[in-house]
This record gives sequence, structure tokens and C-alpha cells, in this order.
Amino acid sequence: MLNAEILRDAEQRRLTWRCRRGMLELDIVLQRFVSDQFGSLTLAEMEQLDALLELPDNVFWDLIQGLKAPTGDLKPMAALLQKLSASRPTAEQETR
Repeated sequence: MLNAEILRDAEQRRLTWRCRRGMLELDIVLQRFVSDQFGSLTLAEMEQLDALLELPDNVFWDLIQGLKAPTGDLKPMAALLQKLSASRPTAEQETR
């Protein structure tokens, strides 16, 4: 394994751990996002995700649901929030 691959794998494990949240809905979305999308994230998106993980659960969840628009420092993270939003379970998946 190359050093870059080792570092990327370590970063994925670190972010996966940080994605464990107290709010079940957020936990599900974040775990799904990291498992499905991590390989396609840019370094900038990884840094943005890291910054978003500093937010309180309720604020983060409102941003993912689109109930609040990202403002200020969060505005550049709008594209990443859309990707996170796409990881939400569909109504069909929720009823299973």
C-alpha cells in the first residue's frame, strides 16, 4: 500500500468515528455518506466535513434537511451539504 493510500484509509477511519452522533437520524446519514462517498471526496471536502462535524447535532441536521441555509463560514460548504442530503434515506427505505 502506498503512503497516500494509508493516509486516506486512516482519514476515512477517523472521519467514520467522528460521524458517530447522538442523533440517530444524523448518525445514519453520516455513516451512509462516509461509506458510499468517501472515496470521491476531495481534500477540501474532507476538511469541510471535519468542520461540519464541529456543529451541534440539531444545527447540522437542519442544514442537511435544508431547513436552514448555510451562512457565513458555512456558505462554501453548500455543495457538500447537498451531497450529505442526498445520503438521507428515502421514504421507502425508512419503512423497511
